[in-house]
Amino acid sequence: MSPPRAARYLGTLLRRGAPAMAGATGGLDEEVADPARVSPLARMRRMAGPVDTAAQDNLLLRATRYVAMVPLVYRVLAVAGALVAFLAGDHGGVAPVVAVAVCSIALNLYGLRWLFRSTPFHGGGAVRLLVLDVVFTIAANLVVAATVPPLAFVAAMQVPGKHLLGGVALLTLALGVGYGLGLTVLSVPLAGVAWWLNNGVFNVKQAFAGLGTIVGVLVTATGALVLLGLGTRLALAYGIRHGREAERARQHRMLHDTVLQTLETIALPCSGSSEHQLSEMRRLARAQAIEVRQALEGAEGSGPLGEKLAALAAEMARDGLRAQLVMAELDPDTLTEVRQVAIRDAAREALRNTLKHSGTDRVVVRAEERDGGVAVVIRDQGAGFDAADRPPGFGISESITARLAEAGGQARVESSPGSGTRVTLWMPR
Repeated sequence: MSPPRAARYLGTLLRRGAPAMAGATGGLDEEVADPARVSPLARMRRMAGPVDTAAQDNLLLRATRYVAMVPLVYRVLAVAGALVAFLAGDHGGVAPVVAVAVCSIALNLYGLRWLFRSTPFHGGGAVRLLVLDVVFTIAANLVVAATVPPLAFVAAMQVPGKHLLGGVALLTLALGVGYGLGLTVLSVPLAGVAWWLNNGVFNVKQAFAGLGTIVGVLVTATGALVLLGLGTRLALAYGIRHGREAERARQHRMLHDTVLQTLETIALPCSGSSEHQLSEMRRLARAQAIEVRQALEGAEGSGPLGEKLAALAAEMARDGLRAQLVMAELDPDTLTEVRQVAIRDAAREALRNTLKHSGTDRVVVRAEERDGGVAVVIRDQGAGFDAADRPPGFGISESITARLAEAGGQARVESSPGSGTRVTLWMPR
């Protein structure tokens, strides 16, 4: 027995409407967000490819309900405009037309309020509202047709007609093309019955008179659904790709700033007895184990930036670097936790570079508010280096510059042979 055929995202989208976008992450592969140049049609085929319909993201499911805002807002404006145009003419039968318009606008405003409510989203409630909307659409057309004079028929039917147009778009977006097509087909006998109620004759030509406009709305809503669904899938694919790259970069930085640094420190020549060297290696291993565990558990250095820098200075002192910390008065709420951690980790890399390359065991760390943010300046009087002869390695480009850039900050490294090195880390509020 052959395995069941995999569902296609585009087909699922057309059958189920915007809620199908809740499964847009299912079945995504690297090719969807491949940055290599491909033709637009090839890109769209990849986006419209196989999808795992069992993968449902609750956040996306809640977000798809906002697609219904467009037809609801359209009907509020269009029905009000059609009512104003009707009232501007010298027509009879004003009361039922006004009543239908008021009910239509109230129903759509309630729908908007329902979309924006904070309570959890329930599909059953949405279906009941859509069924109520279809029933009202049919009833509104029949009531207006049966109560207005024949001379006012064409102008009066514009009011429930605008509600009908919005209903086709609403069903297409919310439930799928099949439901929008069903209401489109239903509009033909509905228009014929409305004409018969008003004029006493079933006119086939009049039954099909407005079909072209309704089909245009159906096609437009279908195109909007396809573009919105494929665009969402592509955006999610790129987001997942960039998220994976960012996570890989974070892991690389963590390994560089922790395990690799410790291994390099252990590999340096040591003075003293073998017992002393073994004790020092054990100390480094214990400290490293604690640091890696904190990084994996996400429990690194809570508290204000000053405490983080003080703990960092104590950490570096255990490795033999005496850091003099100069702290200006900083508002503890100036920077978010993410930005404080980015500065702390970038400062750790700068201090380790000082320990390994500067030839000095003294450094000054100054933190102050500057240019609408916080600046941390790390200054040593060591050997320095010529930036032209020594391109930045992984530590500067990734552990310092890239780390700050990801959080919205900037880093500047200034050095010259014999004049030491200054590293300036700046983060906006």
